[in-house]
Amino acid sequence: MNKLPARILSIDALRAITMFLMIFVNDVAGVSNIPAWIEHTEANVDGMGFSDLIFPAFLFIVGLSLPFAINSRIKQGKSFAHITAYIFLRSLALIVMGFFHVNLENYNKTDALLPYGVYTILITLSFFLIWLDYPKSISRAKKTSLICIGVAALVAMAIIYKGGTTSHPEGLKPHWWGILGIIGWAYLLTAFTYLLSNGKLWLLIPAFFIFSAINVLTHMGILTLKIWLIGDASSITLMLGGVLISTLYTLLIAKGKDTNFWILLNLAGALSIIFGSFIRPLAGGISKIYATPAWVFICMGITILAFELLVYIVDSRQQRNLFKLIKPAGTSTLTCYLIPYILYAFFGLINFHFPHFLNTGTGGIIRSFLIAFLVIAIVSLLEKKKLRLSI
Repeated sequence: MNKLPARILSIDALRAITMFLMIFVNDVAGVSNIPAWIEHTEANVDGMGFSDLIFPAFLFIVGLSLPFAINSRIKQGKSFAHITAYIFLRSLALIVMGFFHVNLENYNKTDALLPYGVYTILITLSFFLIWLDYPKSISRAKKTSLICIGVAALVAMAIIYKGGTTSHPEGLKPHWWGILGIIGWAYLLTAFTYLLSNGKLWLLIPAFFIFSAINVLTHMGILTLKIWLIGDASSITLMLGGVLISTLYTLLIAKGKDTNFWILLNLAGALSIIFGSFIRPLAGGISKIYATPAWVFICMGITILAFELLVYIVDSRQQRNLFKLIKPAGTSTLTCYLIPYILYAFFGLINFHFPHFLNTGTGGIIRSFLIAFLVIAIVSLLEKKKLRLSI
C-alpha cells in the first residue's frame, strides 16, 4: 500500500460523485414508478431513502475541504481580518443564491413580469457575472464592470420579482434557505469555529460534541430554546464532522501514522452509524425533513466509510483516472449545481417534454443518469473556456 499524501485528492472524487448523484436525485424526483428506496422519504415516515443521503454527504464534504482552504490562506500570510472577510463573503454568496432559488418555488407564473424560465436564466447568469472565476488575463476594469452588471441585474430581478397569488402577491422573502443557503449558514458558523480554534483538536472536538448535543437535545424535546443561526445544529454537526476527519488526517499523516488513520475512519464511521441507530427511537426517528440526529449520524457514518474507500482507491492505490469522466463535478461543483437551473428553464421555454417512457420506471431512471452526465459534459466544456464559479 502506497504512503498517503498530504493533499487528499479523494475529496475531489467524493465531491464529484456526490454532485453527480445530487443532479441525478433532483431529476429522478420527477420520475414516477421508481423503487421507493431511491426517493426521498416523507417527513412523518421513520425512514430514509437513497436521495436523503446526498445532501448530508455534501455538507460533510464541505467540512472536509474547509481546513485546507483556511490553512492555505494562513500559510500565504493572510491576516485574520482577510480570512474573516473571505468566510463572510463566501457564506453570503451561498445564502444569496439559496435565497433566490427558494423564492423560485413561490414564483407567480401568471402575474410576474417575466416568464419563469426567463427569470430563472437571468438570475443564474447574474450569479455567473458576480462570482465567475475571472481569468487573470482580463483587465481589472473589465472584471469590475462585469461584476457590477451582475449585481445590477440581480437587484433588478429582486425588484421585479412577484410571488404568491393574484389576491395575495408577495415580494422576495425568506422561506427556508434552500440547499445553498443552508450550506452557507453552516459554513459561516463552522468556518469561524475552525478559525477561532486555530484548528486545534482539543477545541474542535468539544465544539463538535456541543453542536451534536444541541441536535440531539432539540429533537428529544429537552432543549426548546431556538438558537439564532444555529437552529437544531444538524448542518453544522455534519460539516464539523468533516472538519474533524480532515484535521485528524493531516495530523496523523504528518506523523507518519497511516495505519492509525485507517483505524480511525473505521471506528468513526461505525460509531456514527451505531449512535444514529441507538438515538433513532429517542429523538424523532430518521427524518431528513426534520434533520433528526439519527439521520445526521447515520448519513455521516456512511459518508465517512465511503470517504475511506475513496482514500484507498484514489490516494493509496492512485487510481485517479477512474473518476475522470465526472471530474468536473468535483472541480467546478457550484457551476455543476447551477447549470440544471438553466437547462430546465430552457426546456420550459421551448415547451420540451420527455416522451412518456423516459418519465417513468427504468426509462426515467436512465434519463436521470443521462441528464447528470449531460450537465457534467456542459460544465467540462465551460471549464475549457475558463468559465467556472468561484466563491
